[in-house]
This record gives sequence, structure tokens and C-alpha cells, in this order.
Amino acid sequence: MPWERGGCTPVGWGQRLTLSPRPQSQRAAALGVLFALIMLLIIYSSGNGSEVFPYSRLRGRARRPPDLKKWGVKSGYLPVCGNKTLSARCHQCVIVTSSSHLLGTHLGTVIDGAECTIRMNDAPTTGYSADVGNKTSFRVVAHSSLYRVLKRPQEFVNKTPETIFIFWGPPTKMQKSLLKIIQRVCASFPNMTAYVVSPSRMKQFDDLFRGETGKDREKSRSWLSTGWFTMVIAVELCDAIHVYGMVPPSYCGRHPPPRRLPYHYYEPKGPDECTTYIHNERSRRGNHHRFITEKRVFASWAGLYNITFSHPTWT
Repeated sequence: MPWERGGCTPVGWGQRLTLSPRPQSQRAAALGVLFALIMLLIIYSSGNGSEVFPYSRLRGRARRPPDLKKWGVKSGYLPVCGNKTLSARCHQCVIVTSSSHLLGTHLGTVIDGAECTIRMNDAPTTGYSADVGNKTSFRVVAHSSLYRVLKRPQEFVNKTPETIFIFWGPPTKMQKSLLKIIQRVCASFPNMTAYVVSPSRMKQFDDLFRGETGKDREKSRSWLSTGWFTMVIAVELCDAIHVYGMVPPSYCGRHPPPRRLPYHYYEPKGPDECTTYIHNERSRRGNHHRFITEKRVFASWAGLYNITFSHPTWT
């Protein structure tokens, strides 16, 4: 019995065996070329920093962000030292960033004259008070900066005993060893006031990021920055907010600075600010802060929540 070439199916009686011009091979070659073109397009697009993590508003409907002032601070921040709920309220607040843009500004007196002053992580005032002031009403601290803050109590705890600390971090980390460390420091400094962000509020922060950017934080491999937490907390606590030292979202792309500026004013040999912002915004591997995307969100909030920016001034 004759057999088809390359197969195991018998050819019917009286049927002629013919070889076709192999149209399947031609289609496979065409698909291969198309696939190669698509891959080249993806690679080209990935080189464009503005498209790697595109900021996208939710399309197809007009929307406003949730009213952050109705979140309720009492349920969102759990007391670590004592049992008092967070009930502070300020009419006018200033956020002092950690940016080197503050160096040489001589803003210290203005900042100290504000009703409430908010600082972040382990940004010191000693040695920099002429530019950043000394007053600290609130200090928002990430779990990754907790050790650096608490191991220097004379700078961050005892120097300004009126400071209210708000620590944030993944609930699995904050509820174990880090929470015990905060409690031990509180025992040594009875006047210290500290809170941790509740698990439910942490989820709200993630949901807010997704709603404002159109990106799921975990799926997009993003970490929320301390600046994100600080801005939202300030909106909750303050009627008006002035931010010192935060660059606008277009600063590093359209108007590169004429000179290198360290990311932190207290780390002159640290990484460059714009280099850090651009690297984090473009990166696809590993988890990164999306600083530029967050600043676009802040710009959209400015009119809603009475937020102004200076040094540099946002237009």
C-alpha cells in the first residue's frame, strides 16, 4: 500500500500522490516576519521613557477623586504610644521635602512660622535649620526608614517632643518586629506620640493610586513613596497646604536642571534627584517608586485641596 510522504495515513485506492507548493510554509514565514516586526516595535516603545509607565486618567467618564477629607483619620491611624486617637487638625500646613532645592533658600524662619510643619523620614534639621527650619509637627516615616529615625532619638524624638510620628508600611512587617521597636522607644520617651497606618488604610492608599493613575500598584510593580502618604495625610489634616522643594512632574524631562542636585539635601554625595526620578519612572524590573506619576496626581489635586508649591514654583 502506498503512503503519503512524511505521514502515516494510507492513500485511497486509485488516488494519485501529488506534492503541493506548501502554502503552510509560506504562511509560517509571513507570521515569523510579522512577529519580528511586532517585537521591534515593542523594543522601540520600551526605550521611550514617557511610555514605560504611562500616566492615564480613567477615560470615558468625568471623574473626581474620592473626598480624602472624609476618610476619617481616627480609624486610619492606630496609636502606638497611649490610646489617644489622632484628632489633630491644622488650618495651614507646610510640607518640607527632602530635596536639595531647599539648600540656600533661607526659608527656615518662614517654615517655622507655619501653624503645622510636616517632614518625611529621617530628614534632619540640625545643621540645615537656616533653609529648612526646626519645627516639626508631624513626621511621616516609612518602614524602611524606621531604624534610621529611632536610632537617633536626640535628633528626631527628644529634640522636638511635640512631634507626632506616623509610621507606614506593609501590615505584615509593621505588626511584628517593627511595631515592637516603636513601642520600646515610646517606653524610653514617655512624651513621644506615634501612630501606625492601619491595614485598611494601607489598602485605601493602594486603591487611591489605582483610581488616580489607572494602574494597579502591585501589577505595575510600583512602591508608593513616602511623599504619596505624606500628601494624602496632609490633605486629611490640613485646610491649606504649601509644599516646599518638590519639583513639578515635567521638571526633569522638559527642563533639566543646569547642575547636579542630590536627591536628599542632607546627602551631598547621594544620587542625583532627576536621575533617580527618571530611573524609577522608566524601570520595568523590580519594584520602584513612580515619583513623576505621583506628582502628576498631586498637580490634579492642587485646586481641589488648596495645595501650592514653591522652590520651584509649579505653573
